[in-house]
Amino acid sequence: MLNGKLDINFASFQMGSTSLIGVDIGSSSVKMVELSVARKNSNAYRVERYVIEPLPRDAMLDGNIVSLEAVSESLRRGWKRMETRLKTVALALPAAAVTTKKIIVPAGQREDDLLFQVETEASQYIPFALDEVNLDFQVVGPAPGNPEEVEVLIAASRKEKVEDRVAVALTAGLKAVVMDVEPYAAQAAFELIEDRLPGGGKDQIIALVDIGATGININVLCNKQSVYMPNQPQPFGGDHLTREIQSYFNLLPGEAEAAKRSGELTDNYKTDVLQPFREALVLEVARALQFFFTSTQFTAVNYIFLAGGCAVIPELDEAVAARTQVDTLVANPFIGMELSNRVAPKQLSIDAPSLLVACGLALRSFDRS
Repeated sequence: MLNGKLDINFASFQMGSTSLIGVDIGSSSVKMVELSVARKNSNAYRVERYVIEPLPRDAMLDGNIVSLEAVSESLRRGWKRMETRLKTVALALPAAAVTTKKIIVPAGQREDDLLFQVETEASQYIPFALDEVNLDFQVVGPAPGNPEEVEVLIAASRKEKVEDRVAVALTAGLKAVVMDVEPYAAQAAFELIEDRLPGGGKDQIIALVDIGATGININVLCNKQSVYMPNQPQPFGGDHLTREIQSYFNLLPGEAEAAKRSGELTDNYKTDVLQPFREALVLEVARALQFFFTSTQFTAVNYIFLAGGCAVIPELDEAVAARTQVDTLVANPFIGMELSNRVAPKQLSIDAPSLLVACGLALRSFDRS
């Protein structure tokens, strides 16, 4: 596992002690989080401020930036609403934009030798010329069963994917200093939650299920390492609910999205629209778990954590637990953190499942090794 510390680096993307805003550019909104070290406890964090800024429809498609201007403007508006002085940001690429591969190499190599080996290996499986990609690697740890070897995770992304996000930040008047990968950023934030489980979650199989606007991403973890993480999301998410609202109440797309967020709909919305969507969503989560079981040697999970905008749908966690017979909770990485007076606790508890990636990126401000 990368613990959220993998950079898809330009030469100028060097990590120092810079304070950062974690910026998650999703399919329907830009999420931004700023953390600091809690004054009373140097091992704890404080939520200074955060914001969720909606994106125009069609500004993003399948994790790709379609309209640089529209995304930059949303980022600029969000930054202005935060009322922060920070202008350095950590961004992330979706899993589908990054090719990853684990290799086993002899331990104790010089970095130059390791880099040569990584590039040689990468040239064999990356379907692009190496000068067309940003390539990075991280030593994960000792190889299983052989202390004289180490496991190395290689990650590569087309330069244009990285450059698009860097350009969005630059156009918004901000400076990108870290480029991470979304699942690893979410995983870094999730460790704050996992540490609160009995025994710190040791030897437990935990499914982190992120239900966004356009898809369901699943990352199954054991002892802080990912054991299953498909590159492509399951195509079902909050946009399906928006379309159902639009159709049922005869609204325009923007009106339907606003009504969904505000909850200002007639009473029959819960029974005629929300309940059928929740039932379909539960089936999709169960299906994602079944894919995990049929693709790996595992036959059970101990916990399911729900993240993403749909995670706070009323009674969804209970419905998933009833269907899967697995303890199911809503992910909130901010539990136990101090909150500044700019942060409303009740609203944060609602927004928290959507902020997992942004929180993990904000954690890049600190040396958590």
